[in-house]
Amino acid sequence: MLTLLAYGMIIAFMALIMSGRATALIALITVPILFALLGGFGPEIGPMVMSGLRAIAPTGVLLMFAILYFGLMIDVGLFDPLIRAIVRVCQGDPMRVIVGSTLLVLLVSLDGDGSTTYLLCLTAMLPLHRQLGINSLILPCLAMLSNSIMNISPWGGPTARVMSALHLDASQVFLPLIPGMIAASAVTLGIAWWFGRRERARLKTIQWRDAAPVMESPLGGDAQLSSHPRSKPLMIFNLILTCALMVGLVAGVLPLPLLFMGAFAIAISVNFPSLQDQKERMAAHSASVVAVVSVIFAAGIFTGILSGTKMTDAIAQSVIGIIPESAGNFLPLITALLSAPMTFFLSNDAFYFGVVPILAEAGKAYGIAPEIIARASLLGQPVHQLSPLVAANYVLIGIAGVEFGAHQRFTWKWAVLLALVMIAVAGLIGVVPLY
Repeated sequence: MLTLLAYGMIIAFMALIMSGRATALIALITVPILFALLGGFGPEIGPMVMSGLRAIAPTGVLLMFAILYFGLMIDVGLFDPLIRAIVRVCQGDPMRVIVGSTLLVLLVSLDGDGSTTYLLCLTAMLPLHRQLGINSLILPCLAMLSNSIMNISPWGGPTARVMSALHLDASQVFLPLIPGMIAASAVTLGIAWWFGRRERARLKTIQWRDAAPVMESPLGGDAQLSSHPRSKPLMIFNLILTCALMVGLVAGVLPLPLLFMGAFAIAISVNFPSLQDQKERMAAHSASVVAVVSVIFAAGIFTGILSGTKMTDAIAQSVIGIIPESAGNFLPLITALLSAPMTFFLSNDAFYFGVVPILAEAGKAYGIAPEIIARASLLGQPVHQLSPLVAANYVLIGIAGVEFGAHQRFTWKWAVLLALVMIAVAGLIGVVPLY
């Protein structure tokens, strides 16, 4: 009964957002509460929801101040030189802009954190995409695909979890997957090239003059792309502060929310000493903060109920139970194929700490080493990144200004393609035997 309830809840949720009948915010709140009531968990809904909210609270605080910080950097023109340099290199060619944006995300994604990658890359590149009239779904699609590949790095979430769960190290899990990651990156650039060719034909070549008009910032307020930036010392200070923040994020010197809170407090105090100006800048970005953070907390309700009712365990056991004993030799392939839908419908914690250890234990009976199962379990990450349970997705769609359902419909086939490419390459070089 619990298994049917779990699948019913996920199907209802996906149907609502994919069909456009409800926003992600409303569906994340109403669907889990309704199904928890149907399952007889009424008295327990409150504690389950609060548990989910407590778990998601640090992410919500992080994103609130990250949006305020990067929005402020857009206001003061920190990214203008980067955008102008890209414009000069791309010469107004949509194909070069799209491929260049993809390369930027691939490089920045090496930090292993999707939220900060999306904040940095989209706030820098989205004004240019809008100026050229490029399809608004292309940048979030390519950003998600690029980040899903680099998220397999050892300091990324899924790899760190599977190494911890199976007591393995990076040389056993991550290093053998590098050829597949390179192949997937090449395919992503190929997809970007294809999108670019199509947009070039649609838009032709557009020359962007230096005196670009004031346009809406992706994080609220105005992005003044003028030829008269702020004072050079102040711009140098903003650049140093942002670089220091990025180094701090990678080094993990302090909790991420605290880093962004401190950086924002310093930046707004130096750039806007007047209290009235500070209030105006925060008000200008308040809509973006509310749009993203509210969905993050709504996701806490969904995951809290999914875990608290044990629906997560029911889904995991139902999938493991359908694998016949005769298919034991194909367990690496089965794990690789399952990793896409399982990490889409379950959190990384639930899959890597709950399902993968069971699959690894089952593999031992067939002489399959745990590190092979660990590698296979990471190959579905491109599909996982489209999951409504991934908090960074709401940063992505919030900044890009697109609907979650539209983003999923546009991107899913490319995500599946990347997952299949990584599975095929891993099989061809033998790091994940497929038979």
